[in-house]
Amino acid sequence: MQNRATEGANGDPAPVAEGGRPLAPRGRRASKVIAEHLRREQITRAVVLCSSATRARETLDVIAGGFGKEARVQFEIEARLHAASAGDLLARLRQVQGDIESVMLTGHDPAIRELALSLASGGRRLEELGEKFPTAALATLSFRGPRRSLAPGAEELVAYVKPRELESPTWDTRKR
Repeated sequence: MQNRATEGANGDPAPVAEGGRPLAPRGRRASKVIAEHLRREQITRAVVLCSSATRARETLDVIAGGFGKEARVQFEIEARLHAASAGDLLARLRQVQGDIESVMLTGHDPAIRELALSLASGGRRLEELGEKFPTAALATLSFRGPRRSLAPGAEELVAYVKPRELESPTWDTRKR
């Protein structure tokens, strides 16, 4: 999952360090749409790895409710994910232990997009993913085997969801 929409007073860039920028209203709306999508997917077990950047944590706060009350989800906020490269993110994914149904990364473009493009060997929306990874977009990749075996080209892009494509009463198409 990619998060990007941030702003300061009057819509100007926030006058704080990169990791301290808050999530903009547009990012909050997009995150709500993705939370609804996650609720419909009914994920029961997951690990969510989240950058420690303020906007990533705020994104996580919004999407966390999408997993439902019965889901067993472990949330891990990690400083090393903030400025991580695609290679760093891959190395972190390989470290996830246990029999977990899903692993979600909440991070930053371009690394999160580069990782998805690197891992995916195919998928009908792969070319589109390469063009743009908008705020709160969610790329779902399928991999069979131990996570320590994750490698470029080892997964299939099975879904690429952008908030604007999902029907949701929380998304206002007049807002960009």
